[in-house]
Amino acid sequence: MVKKLVSLLLVLLVFTGTASAADLSPDVRSAILVDAASGKILYQENIDTPMPPASMTKMMTEYLVLEAIKDKTITWDDIVTTSDYGFFLGRYGGSRVFLNEKERRTVRELYEAMAIYSANDATAMLAEHIASTETAFVELMNEKGQELGMKDSNFITSTGLPRNILSDYAPPISLGEQVMSARDAAILARELINTFPEALKIASTPKAVFRQGEDDQVEMINWNWMLPGLWYELEGVDGLKTGYTEAAGNCFTGTAKRGNIRLISVVMGAKSKEHRFKATKELLEYGFEAFTVEKIAKKGDTIKGYEKTKVLKGKKLEVPVEVAEDISLMVKRDSKIEKVVSLTTVEAPVKKGQVIGSVAFDSESDYLREKDKQDTEINMVAVEEIEKASLIIRLFRGIKNFFLGLF
Repeated sequence: MVKKLVSLLLVLLVFTGTASAADLSPDVRSAILVDAASGKILYQENIDTPMPPASMTKMMTEYLVLEAIKDKTITWDDIVTTSDYGFFLGRYGGSRVFLNEKERRTVRELYEAMAIYSANDATAMLAEHIASTETAFVELMNEKGQELGMKDSNFITSTGLPRNILSDYAPPISLGEQVMSARDAAILARELINTFPEALKIASTPKAVFRQGEDDQVEMINWNWMLPGLWYELEGVDGLKTGYTEAAGNCFTGTAKRGNIRLISVVMGAKSKEHRFKATKELLEYGFEAFTVEKIAKKGDTIKGYEKTKVLKGKKLEVPVEVAEDISLMVKRDSKIEKVVSLTTVEAPVKKGQVIGSVAFDSESDYLREKDKQDTEINMVAVEEIEKASLIIRLFRGIKNFFLGLF
């Protein structure tokens, strides 16, 4: 028989600081700032409204390309031959590297053109290389989005280009519209850089050349102007993806690392290219100023007031309890971090290391997904083994408790 013993809300830590979310004014349609390690939301504004994501869509294409390489279904050195669709995008597809009809390029060359220069023609050719057609690739994009927990997104192209500029290559109306919320963009960015760190190595390249040394080479200046040496350089920025269409406005999913902290920001619907970087700077600077990472608990710690719990039918009537693992959290310098401790009364026999409760930290904060919040909850375990008492011992205890109850 197991019953809930106690659940109590306590103040754990208090920090002091000056930065406040109330002082932020990114002035965009939606914005979010997230701790990349935990998924904790540090700032949010209209984050669940689906909006046109423009070329931020390419983060999903990047994810699927890197996943295919990891799974060895394609390689970096695969040769991709430009299709009619790729040739069309090379002439009319916004940012592009002017792929020629039947031009042959490696997956690596096309990926770099996509990640650095947001080249739509290169992106579509990677999609076709993986799934034969962009329509089939889009199915993979939507499946992966659901798998990652992206609830407010729908993909219809690999590039983010709107249907109205794709002429005969426009996706069917039945696929709906291309949308993604700021929360979903942050989920995607976090999964991309945490699962495939190599994505940042390429995305952080300020300048590169497509067709290096050939007559029609293209100098690619990264559209992320916050990278080192570019116009809006900001300390620590090493990614990730810009976007623009008339419907989307100017968008940017950025990421920066300083010390042991990596942040992810998303701004959607900024008024200009410059504005999206200024808004991103405001969010990132706020995050690095206002938050820090603290070790909240370590393996073997005890929680004051919860050092032990009751044992039924055991040789001992109580068992000591400790924290099962280390945990560090992103915490606001001027905020209170809370914990909720829950222990259970257990029945003997009890094994050493047996889970008999939990402690949830930061339960009042918002996280990208419910499972991200659950990761801040750690187990409380038994410190020692408790054997089951004999029938005679339990009988005498019962008699003793009966008479104690009378008085």
